[in-house]
Amino acid sequence: MSHLTLTVAAGCATVTLARPQLRNAFNDEVIAELTEAFRTLGARDDVRAIVLAAEGPAFCAGADLNWMRRMADYSRDENLADAGRLAAMLRTIDECPKPTVARVQGDAFAGGVGLVAACDIAIAAETAGFCLSEVRLGLIPATIGPYVVRAMGARAARRYMLTAERFDAAEAHRLGLVHEVVPAAQLDERVQAIVAALLGNGPRALAACKRLLHDVAESPLDDALQARTVQAIADIRASAEGREGVQAFLHKRTPAWRVAG
Repeated sequence: MSHLTLTVAAGCATVTLARPQLRNAFNDEVIAELTEAFRTLGARDDVRAIVLAAEGPAFCAGADLNWMRRMADYSRDENLADAGRLAAMLRTIDECPKPTVARVQGDAFAGGVGLVAACDIAIAAETAGFCLSEVRLGLIPATIGPYVVRAMGARAARRYMLTAERFDAAEAHRLGLVHEVVPAAQLDERVQAIVAALLGNGPRALAACKRLLHDVAESPLDDALQARTVQAIADIRASAEGREGVQAFLHKRTPAWRVAG
């Protein structure tokens, strides 16, 4: 039985967490399904953007309690393998060559915050809440840590990882964890507008831009980085997509790769 639903329409794939009765908490099966979904969709030419959504009142409550009960009896080696699969899932979402949008309609706790942070863009309903609750259980937000710190900054992460306080969508927006906060009734409209903007852009340019963003964020501004950025723009300018985009702009026409909305 799948714990996700997948749909693809007009260039956009939607991956929906479908365990509303468990507040979309994840376990080893959900982790495997999410990893496979983003890996597969990231390789599909007919997919230009991916929305991560959830059913029910909660976006994702973190770890499933039954999964946590099983983990309580794991050896260290089993815990290493288990945590490795979670880390690999987050990295698969983060490094997906297609732009990703988190549609946060409800609460995101613990690992759920990691899912939000791993996506490129996050839009939240104003009623959504957030909490990095791991230390309450004597645990730490280790595998999600790099994504959360990158999204909200080290200073804010220190507070909310150490206190495990709940914070609202407005605070998540102020910290940069989410990009926009809208009334719940307007969430789909705003997500669709973001997707439409993404679908208007060159698909190979988007993938190259994501690689560039990773490169720039993780490298010192030195001669090597400068050389890589020079090579990146030269490559994209010389590509068929780059030539088409520039010619379309100069001749005031729609580029061949734009998806009609």
